[in-house]
Amino acid sequence: MVREQGRKLVAQNKKARHDYLIEATYEAGLVLTGTEVKALRAGRASLVDGFAMIEDGEVWLHGVHIPEYSQGTWTNHAPRRKRKLLMRKEEISKLIGKTKEGGLTLIPLSLYFNNGYAKIELALARGKKNYDKRASIAERDSKRDMARELGRHLKGHRT
Repeated sequence: MVREQGRKLVAQNKKARHDYLIEATYEAGLVLTGTEVKALRAGRASLVDGFAMIEDGEVWLHGVHIPEYSQGTWTNHAPRRKRKLLMRKEEISKLIGKTKEGGLTLIPLSLYFNNGYAKIELALARGKKNYDKRASIAERDSKRDMARELGRHLKGHRT
């Protein structure tokens, strides 16, 4: 069987970019069971409540929902079990130092297949306050309005 090439997105956490200020991103592999891989290949997962923690020098993913595989038998997996992430020791030691720093957390941004291997994009992030969220919404709206007006101007419409 030929291994699939390229990147296939399975799930994305769009709300994370709204709720957190992302300082750095990391790519990690996932330790999965067979039915989890089959459920992911079917395109089913949710990263909404997910976060990562470092325990005993290993990175663990908590709260990510991968539903049971529909054709699975008694060997099906638990949907919200904690899953081990595969990262280099140097990256883990950097993350240990940064997460001990106040206010930083590890959150999953996207789950995807890269050349047939399940990968997750983790972000080292700091939580936004409500006024930061309002400022980013206002900035996004003003950019959208400017682009709309520029398009109208280039098309020759008058307001």
